Amino acid sequence: MIRLALALSLLLSFTLSTTAQDNRPSSADASAVRATVTNYIEGYFTGDSHRMEKTLHPHYLKHVIHRDIPMREMTAAQMVAAVRENGPADLSAEQKTEQVTVLDIAGEIASAKLVTPGWQDYMTLSKVNGEWKILSVVQRID
Repeated sequence: MIRLALALSLLLSFTLSTTAQDNRPSSADASAVRATVTNYIEGYFTGDSHRMEKTLHPHYLKHVIHRDIPMREMTAAQMVAAVRENGPADLSAEQKTEQVTVLDIAGEIASAKLVTPGWQDYMTLSKVNGEWKILSVVQRID
């Protein structure tokens, strides 16, 4: 009886372990999420509105939190227009650095964190027609 219980326990453990491994996001998805966020920020840094626009979901919405200034919102159209109108970001080379961390991927939804010397962005992405698009951003400016 003890052997049967041990065998069933091992079988159940193996089955759960295999199932959990099958649900993990692929490294291709993690790389694609990272590339989307990188294109977003580098589009901003270089003033390339087309590059940025390709990363944005049609329902994109950004919330900007900056000390005691009232929270601001930007849509995809406003974000692209601002990059197009303002051109390359007026920042030094040291300020034009980024660190992208993919926090989680669950099916067609992902979350990522973007850190630059002046702000942090927490992002939600959605996979649309096989491409990762940034759906929302909450930005905290230092």
